[in-house]
Amino acid sequence: MAGPTKQQLVYDELRKRILAGTYGPGFRLVIDGIASELGVSAVPAREAIRRLEAEGLVIFEPQVGARVSPVDPGQFTEELSVLAVLEGYATVLAAPLVRAQDLRLLREINARMVDCLDRMDSLTFGALNREFHAAIYARCPSPYLVELIEATTARLDRIRRTVFLQIPYRGKASIAEHDGLIDLMSTGAGPAAIETAAREHKLHTVQSFTEWQARRS
Repeated sequence: MAGPTKQQLVYDELRKRILAGTYGPGFRLVIDGIASELGVSAVPAREAIRRLEAEGLVIFEPQVGARVSPVDPGQFTEELSVLAVLEGYATVLAAPLVRAQDLRLLREINARMVDCLDRMDSLTFGALNREFHAAIYARCPSPYLVELIEATTARLDRIRRTVFLQIPYRGKASIAEHDGLIDLMSTGAGPAAIETAAREHKLHTVQSFTEWQARRS
């Protein structure tokens, strides 16, 4: 079985560095330097950067070249608000197909999130948060809807981590809201209740982020 292509290897490495904050907003991605460091030619490095540009993680500027996209708080709130609608719909579609083992997995993930919060491990907390919702979307019967959610989530990943880092109390509220979603799905609640809970779960993060921004300014 063939392994990943050189372009894929470069893409994975650059994306990891961007999402981890190793390459912060505005960081220049010099194709020749990246190619030399990762032991590839300029072609796969350029193609990998173009993929990151398509995801919104990188921008190209005349006379400058490729840079890690700057953080735009306004764009974050707008895209997270849209994600709230998408996730609400995906969750209500998935709910009738969620099985007992799925519910056990969701409870296990939430328990691990509690442990991360106690250890103030915001990066793992964020990863588990995505894992929690992905476990629900795995039962969503609309692949296109899941694709839209994953694409939007990719663009939001970097700044979302900052939200959990700067607003630790939101982490506790998020865990409680997860518990509420699990309860609704396990008891066979109606579609309206499930969709509302899933949508408002994301909108609460929008509200917390907006309030945090207001205090900063």
